[in-house]
Amino acid sequence: MRYVCRHYLVKFCPHDLFTNTKSDLGPCEKTIHDEELKREFDISNSYRRTAFEDEFVRYAESMLTDVDKRIRKGKQRLALSVKDALESSTTGDGRVDEQLELLSERITGLVSEAERLGSEGNVEEAQGLLKLCDQLREERDALRRSSENSVWHQAAEMAASQEKQMEVCEVCGAFLIVGDAQQRIDDHLTGKQHVGFAKLRQAIQEIRDSREKARTEREELREKERQERRKALLEEEKRREREREDRRKKEEERRRRSYESDRDRRDRSRDRDRDRRDRRRSRSRDRRSSSSRDRGDRSYRSRENDRRDRILRELSGSGEDRRRDGSKGDVARRQRSGRDGRGIVKL
Repeated sequence: MRYVCRHYLVKFCPHDLFTNTKSDLGPCEKTIHDEELKREFDISNSYRRTAFEDEFVRYAESMLTDVDKRIRKGKQRLALSVKDALESSTTGDGRVDEQLELLSERITGLVSEAERLGSEGNVEEAQGLLKLCDQLREERDALRRSSENSVWHQAAEMAASQEKQMEVCEVCGAFLIVGDAQQRIDDHLTGKQHVGFAKLRQAIQEIRDSREKARTEREELREKERQERRKALLEEEKRREREREDRRKKEEERRRRSYESDRDRRDRSRDRDRDRRDRRRSRSRDRRSSSSRDRGDRSYRSRENDRRDRILRELSGSGEDRRRDGSKGDVARRQRSGRDGRGIVKL
């Protein structure tokens, strides 16, 4: 890259624009102006590209700065020439011209005296002289305006208007004649100097537009990324909110189940307690009933036993009588049959 023209890689070499013109820059110090390197440089994204473009813009702007100065000076020159033409014109009246000349000489003398007094430190006196100069200028201008309608002044305006027909080219600073022949205008517009400065201005504008476009694209990309990040953050916040809501619902469900489980446990415990109380009451009732039944059974059995004993006693009494009666009968029957009580038959 030592012998490669960086300006040529960026846009073009300025030394090739003004050959054989008043703005000729001479031969380029860099000897390599290769089109293939330029194409590779155009498609590359090297970090050097920005540095090369900055260098090209600085060089081109330095040249255009000189041109702009020349343009400003040309415009000032035209403006001064018109002013001088008008101020130097005579009115055609010798008396008026003499008065104008005397006023101008007096103004010049007073200005010189005021400058001397100012340099000596007499500021107040210098300011007084300058005020007097202003009054004399107003008097001279009034006198000149009073003679503006004269034939001589109109002729001076016509002479000055001839100077107004000149203009300065806003691109290269050359003087042009207003209303000149189209051929001469075309020759100027296609000339090396005009075309060269136009290319410099266009190249700088293209680089600035390109950078502005790149900056806008970067801003749009960053804004898009910011929007995507904001969207992602919103989505993440929504997801977290859903997760919190799910956890809250799960916690509520867990608490509800825990409460229901505790309630069921309490209900079962109350049921068990109630069952135990019922069983105890039932056993107590059963015991009371059993005791009552036992007492009833014992009373019944006692009554039955008493009745049975009574019956047995009655039966026993009746049996004895019957046995006694039976024994008497048996004796009689045995006697009748001739047997004794042991079944032996008596002879």
